[in-house]
Amino acid sequence: MIFKSPYADVDIPDVSLPHFIMERLAAYGDKPALIDGPTGRTITYAQLRAAIRRVASGLYQRGLRKGDVFAIYSPNLPEYVVAFHAVLLAGGVLTTLNPLYTVDEVVNQLNDCGAKYLLTISKFLDNARAAATRSTVREIYTFDPVEGATPFAALMEGNGMATEADIIPSVDVAVLPYSSGTTGISKGVMLTHRNLVANQVQSDGLTGVDIVSSVDRIIGVLPFYHIYGMGVIVTGSLVHGATIVTLPRFDLEQFLATIQQYKITRINVVPPMLVALAKHPLVSKYDLSSLVELTSGAAPLSAELAQAVRSRLGCRVLQGFGMTETSPVTHFYDSNRASPEKLGSVGPLYPNTEAMIVDTATGQSLGVGGRGELWIRGPQVMKGYLNNQVATAATLDGDGWLHTGDVGYVDEQGFFFIVDRVKELIKYNAYQVAPAELEALLLQHPAVADVAVIGSPDDAAGEVPKAFVVRKGEVTADELMDWVAERVSPTKKIRRVEFIDAIPKSAAGKLLRRVLVERERARLRAEKEKDEE
Repeated sequence: MIFKSPYADVDIPDVSLPHFIMERLAAYGDKPALIDGPTGRTITYAQLRAAIRRVASGLYQRGLRKGDVFAIYSPNLPEYVVAFHAVLLAGGVLTTLNPLYTVDEVVNQLNDCGAKYLLTISKFLDNARAAATRSTVREIYTFDPVEGATPFAALMEGNGMATEADIIPSVDVAVLPYSSGTTGISKGVMLTHRNLVANQVQSDGLTGVDIVSSVDRIIGVLPFYHIYGMGVIVTGSLVHGATIVTLPRFDLEQFLATIQQYKITRINVVPPMLVALAKHPLVSKYDLSSLVELTSGAAPLSAELAQAVRSRLGCRVLQGFGMTETSPVTHFYDSNRASPEKLGSVGPLYPNTEAMIVDTATGQSLGVGGRGELWIRGPQVMKGYLNNQVATAATLDGDGWLHTGDVGYVDEQGFFFIVDRVKELIKYNAYQVAPAELEALLLQHPAVADVAVIGSPDDAAGEVPKAFVVRKGEVTADELMDWVAERVSPTKKIRRVEFIDAIPKSAAGKLLRRVLVERERARLRAEKEKDEE
């Protein structure tokens, strides 16, 4: 059974993303577009539009041509948004890097996508230089001026006269965010101009739904390198004329103070942030009465947590669903159509979007109430994975269905619920961590004979990486965790270790992570029951 959106289809213009964006920006003139939260530095919509043109022409004058890959390796700041849209206007392809990446991780992504340019901040310059010497990068820029790199300000000296590149929207790739997808190590997700324009126009088609508008002030704290921040804030909030207040990272006290100072109306969050808003005593010290709505994504949000935050803050708490591979949004919760029992739902389908629920054992399409893997089809679905036909074929079938790896069901009113994951990726604070990557690393340790890594449930982070280790020498759990921490970015660190005699495997030798997942959940349930006695 194919499920369809309750909203009417929308017409998707056959234009590039920069053409679409620049046309929208022109409507808002001297209204503040971007505010640097810590300093108050402000860029108006008119200034943003002019800056994008100047930087685009500056990039062109320095050699960037259509299809060249430009990488940004930086925390959130207003100029990030300028660079993002300027690269696309100049005809480049943008790839974004996690600012917590180690040098090796930066090198891997730069080489995989063939990036020619790298934009960073002075704090990360040592890592950027080290990565550049081992990659395809031929020039480094920095947002803040520092010796040994071209200052971003030099690009602002462009005359603003660069001609928009000749883009074929349905063919040409605009951005290359990296995602682990449903399995394996991080891969470049090829999102075309049409994918990204489609997802913005689809949001306009949510008739009767209260979404972001020009009266809103948004916090840009979700990382802009991640598709959630990239698609919903860097693009979506600007398209609708909102003011974005940027923060370089999530610090609860700074976050709360920013809401109070700038009278923030809407915030895009992930569940761990909502845990803090529901439970932390600091929240009571700030005036958060300006908040109208919190929208959660990137990981499942329980109805209980949504209700706890709603009761404490007195604002709507909703969630949507999407993936890097879907540009990103496929579902959005419609509070006007929803009854209270639907609070844990990700909502109905976006306009122009279809879905199937497929039995993971039989491959049969299921009806209302049936639980299976969620498949998605629509104009926002990626072109494929860069340089990886095998992974593309495993995720995107010949009929255009994207196999999400998430298990869910749909009710009689067309509201979807996500209940589990087929995929074995670990969602640590909404970041995807591939177990196979950590297992491959741990197997390099001389005292590790065999290993399996799973996501261990955690109240604060959602899941944390836990390693089940078979030892062949003397080593402690702390020593292994420290050893891994020296070789990966913070989001990938092993947080728990358990030593066991053997890793469960099938007769064919396949690692049975599900056995360990069930064992871990049973252990945690037993501990909880014991605590409640």
